[in-house]
Amino acid sequence: MLAQGMLARPCSILIVVGRTDTGELEAQVRGSRHAWDIRLISVDALLNLVRTKESADSQDTIAKIRRLLTPLEYTRLDDLVDIVFSTTQDVETAVSAETGKTTDSENPQQSESSASVWEFTPSEVIQETRERIVAALGQQLKCSFVKKSRALYWDSSQRQRLVCTVSKRYANQGPVKYWYAYHPQWHAFLQEGEHAFFVLGCTDLDVAFTLPIAVIRDCLEEFHTTGKKDGSGHYYHIKNMDVDGEKYALQLPRSGRTLGLDPYCVQLDRAKT
Repeated sequence: MLAQGMLARPCSILIVVGRTDTGELEAQVRGSRHAWDIRLISVDALLNLVRTKESADSQDTIAKIRRLLTPLEYTRLDDLVDIVFSTTQDVETAVSAETGKTTDSENPQQSESSASVWEFTPSEVIQETRERIVAALGQQLKCSFVKKSRALYWDSSQRQRLVCTVSKRYANQGPVKYWYAYHPQWHAFLQEGEHAFFVLGCTDLDVAFTLPIAVIRDCLEEFHTTGKKDGSGHYYHIKNMDVDGEKYALQLPRSGRTLGLDPYCVQLDRAKT
């Protein structure tokens, strides 16, 4: 492959093994001139790493996970600890944002008078809703979506893309019934596709709202933003309003407008009980 120009130096080899008794193979690698170019991983460990990657949200975290598969020298363990820490923090933050456990003051849940009245949504409910949405959109668009990370999906060609996020219903927040975050890295991911959608799911509805990237792009500066506490950037607040009990609209607070969601409504199969 090097001779054919399909790979460029430096490059490395990852050997995936299905057995646990690989001591002899490991010794051969360590004793060869390719000791710094070859690494081994079991199928089970690789699958666990893929599951962790799919639960993450940050593209920086995903890149760090991918670097684990390349030959690295670990005399100093700081980089390895950084990967473990940032991955754990990223997954916890992603789960908390959707289940309602976030501590951000802009989350409508934080207006509750006491933590004792907060209502958290099980992550299993969030994921089940997301899977229903992705399946329905796959049927509508006649393609099969592959999970890239927790909220990001694309087809095999990478031309059709989704960012699918889910919210519980907030009962005591006035007209705003659903709250979402929208991250700049999500926006960049969608803009690189030919047909891309930001999809809003609701745990208590049998519909989802599928917004083309062009619509989001036109409205982006009309949403409020909040900087992340770690200084790593910001995100946009997407607030879905209940207009009359059956119709919904996005709140565009910077301009005072609203965006009706009827044209972007997709019916879902009813959840199994």
